[in-house]
Amino acid sequence: MTDEPEGGSRLYRHTERMRVVTASGADLALLDAIVAHMTAQVGKPTHVIHELNGEAPPNIDVHVIPPIDEPVITLFTTGMSDHLMTLPPEVSLPRRAELILRLPEGWPISEEALADPRTGWPFRWLRLLARIPHRYDSWLAPTHTIPNGDPPRPLTDDTKQCCMLTVPPICVEDAADVVSSPSGPIMLLSVMPIYEAEMRFKLERGANALIERLSAAGIDDVVDLQRRSVC
Repeated sequence: MTDEPEGGSRLYRHTERMRVVTASGADLALLDAIVAHMTAQVGKPTHVIHELNGEAPPNIDVHVIPPIDEPVITLFTTGMSDHLMTLPPEVSLPRRAELILRLPEGWPISEEALADPRTGWPFRWLRLLARIPHRYDSWLAPTHTIPNGDPPRPLTDDTKQCCMLTVPPICVEDAADVVSSPSGPIMLLSVMPIYEAEMRFKLERGANALIERLSAAGIDDVVDLQRRSVC
């Protein structure tokens, strides 16, 4: 179902209806196109964290680009774009997408850190978000907000941020937020954590109003769990 507050953003509520996605193996052409694009735009990934557990497909891998020109670790997914998203008829966007999440330099990425809820949540959230379109026959696009439960709970015990906002990535050039591939265009979406008050402000006043406030406060898409709320 959907709700649309007057003057605000449309709210999509996922139901329990789930679509079965069959495991058909990774699309290597898509993988190569995404990695080549991110390498050209941001830098070469030094390693990839493969998904080895028993989660339902698609399998989501997370690639890690170390700090290069700025003190930021860039994560990006592959595997999400192996399957098409289901877009509303009125929406004209690529039906394939991958996600980007940027962490401050020094964020631990050891096996122990990945298993620790305080430092491993970015990787779990990238995989959770990447599966939403396929599990719920749905889609992700810029300015979507995804709460951590209902009511929203903090992402980890050292922050009150409890929702995720998808935005156009700022780590790539303006015209490079779509990857060309043999299977069609792939939309890149950056993911950033926000506070519940910011999510509610966006739903009431619209995404542009929230983004203007974030920009005015000098807040970008690099994770900062202790920043002040702009609402």
